[in-house]
Amino acid sequence: MKTAVTISLVTEARGGPFVFWDGLEDGCAQAARLGFDAVEIFPPGPEALPAAEIRELLDRHGLALAAVGTGAGWVKHKLRLTDPDAGIRARAREFAASLIAAAGTLGAPAIIGSMQGRCDSGVTRAQVLDWLGEGLRELGSRAADHGQPLFYEPLNRYESDVFTRQGDAAQFLQEQAGDNVKVLADLFHMNIEEQSLAEALRSLGSRLGHVHWADTNRRAVGFGHLDPAPLLAALRAIGYSGYLSAEVLPLPDSLGAARQSVESMRHWINQS
Repeated sequence: MKTAVTISLVTEARGGPFVFWDGLEDGCAQAARLGFDAVEIFPPGPEALPAAEIRELLDRHGLALAAVGTGAGWVKHKLRLTDPDAGIRARAREFAASLIAAAGTLGAPAIIGSMQGRCDSGVTRAQVLDWLGEGLRELGSRAADHGQPLFYEPLNRYESDVFTRQGDAAQFLQEQAGDNVKVLADLFHMNIEEQSLAEALRSLGSRLGHVHWADTNRRAVGFGHLDPAPLLAALRAIGYSGYLSAEVLPLPDSLGAARQSVESMRHWINQS
């Protein structure tokens, strides 16, 4: 398993659960200094990811790109894959596709999280799932064109009511989205929704694509009451070799959150 830390470039999301906020140069320099393997970037749009400049920056700091988030589609542009308005759904797919292409050019996957939307009043859940399946099939195919998976993140009930549990999401993806769309398991969301985090991870098997490493209070692991031991055992049991990525609140500050995150990752990855 490898380590990653989040960098947000979306000013509208400032104060949210991302570690670094002061630009890519600053975030990459600090991530490299602390010994992370990679960064996970949340850009306002594809224009924030010029391929040549990003490659040079990552190479200079000895970092990989773990993933690219599409959350600005909702936070900044109010686009959702399940919006009742067909025009908004089309623009949501177009925006997500543009970030999938930018990420793919850099050899990284993209994430669908808040852009999934929620079940609005007046629209049946079945209709919402049809729209979500349609969007994920198209976007999963776009990701495959770049040789990358697409990550779908179940959220907790306070952020979305589409899928909140890992197993339900995995079954939906298997039936509606194909093998190239993987589950992103966020430990903070899981702590709210799952009876057993370890069993939920175990049940995903090869469907698990990415892990957001966060404690029960959405701070860095070790600043809450999460017990990582059974979670790492579950990840090893299913042969997970991807990233543990710190998507956490920058508390007590960005540096403190980053340092605690990477120290906790190293500790638990190295446990026998």
